[in-house]
Amino acid sequence: MKSLKQTLQGLMKSQNVTASVGQLMERVLADPDVRAFLQDNQGRISREMVQSGQSKLYEFYHEKQLAKKGETTVAPGYSPQLILNSGQIDVTYVPTQQLLEKERQRHIQRLVRSINMPKFIQNANFDNLYTDDSQNDLRLNAIDAAYQFTEDYSADHFLPGLYLYGSFGVGKTYLLGAIANELAKQKGVATTMLHFPSFAVEMRNSIKKNNTSEKLEAVKKAPVLMLDDIGADAMSKWVRDDVLGIILEYRMQEELPTFFSSNFSMAELEKNHLAIDTQGDHEPLKAQRIMERVKFLSRELPMVGENLRSKG
Repeated sequence: MKSLKQTLQGLMKSQNVTASVGQLMERVLADPDVRAFLQDNQGRISREMVQSGQSKLYEFYHEKQLAKKGETTVAPGYSPQLILNSGQIDVTYVPTQQLLEKERQRHIQRLVRSINMPKFIQNANFDNLYTDDSQNDLRLNAIDAAYQFTEDYSADHFLPGLYLYGSFGVGKTYLLGAIANELAKQKGVATTMLHFPSFAVEMRNSIKKNNTSEKLEAVKKAPVLMLDDIGADAMSKWVRDDVLGIILEYRMQEELPTFFSSNFSMAELEKNHLAIDTQGDHEPLKAQRIMERVKFLSRELPMVGENLRSKG
C-alpha cells in the first residue's frame, strides 16, 4: 500500500506540481476555506485526521484553484466542498450557481412545448415588447391583459385566456410566447403552443399513421393551450368538428385556459371561416357551437398597429 507521501507525490506529479509536499501543504492549510473548515470542526478533527486527510485537503485546494482560473476541473459545473465522512476528511462536489441557473432555464424551456411555432417565441418576454409612445391604447391594453393573466393565474380556479386578433405583424404570436415563458418562469406551468393551420395538416396526416387520438389527447389536456393563427386557412368539416371541436369541448368542461391568435375578430372567424368549410357548405349552427366554446375559454382583445417585423 502506498504511503500518504507517495500518494500526494503521485497526484502532484500528474498535475505538474513542482513544490515539495511540505511546501504545498503549507499553502493548502493557509487557504481561507481550508482554515475555516478546520476551525468550524476543531472539536471533531484531530491532528491525525488532518495528517491522513492531506490528499483530500489538497484535492479541494487544487480543484478550487482550477475553477478560479477558469480551467477544466474534475467535475465541471460543480464546486468542491470539504466534509467529514465517517470520521475522515473528504471532498464532495456540489452544483455551482451557474449550473443551477442553467438547469432552471432548461426546465423553463421544457415547460413550453411548441408545435410548428417560430423560434423567436423561445425567448419572448414582456421586457422586450414594444411599448413606446408610438403604440396605441388597444395594443397596450392587450399587453396589460396578458401580464395580468400571468399574475392572476392559479391552477385552483379557472381564468379565461385571451383571443388576440389584429393584422399581420402586430406582435400577437410574440405576446403569446411571452405569456407562456412567464408562466413557466414564475408559476412552473406547462404550456403547449401550436400553429393551428400546421397542426391541422399534421392531424390529417396522422390518420394514415393511426395516431390521431394520441396527438389529440396531448393537446386537449395541456394545462395552458395556445392556438396560433386560427382562421388562416379554411377548415374541413373534420378539422372543425372532430379536431378543434373536441379540443375546445374538453377544455371547456375541464375549465382549462386557452389562448387564440387570429387575423380575424370572433365575429369574422365565425361567419367567414367556421361557418363555411372547404367544400363550400354553409353550416352556421356548427360554427356557432364552436364559437360558444371559444368565448367561454377566452376574452377577445384587438391588437392593431404598425408591422413590428419591419423594425428588423
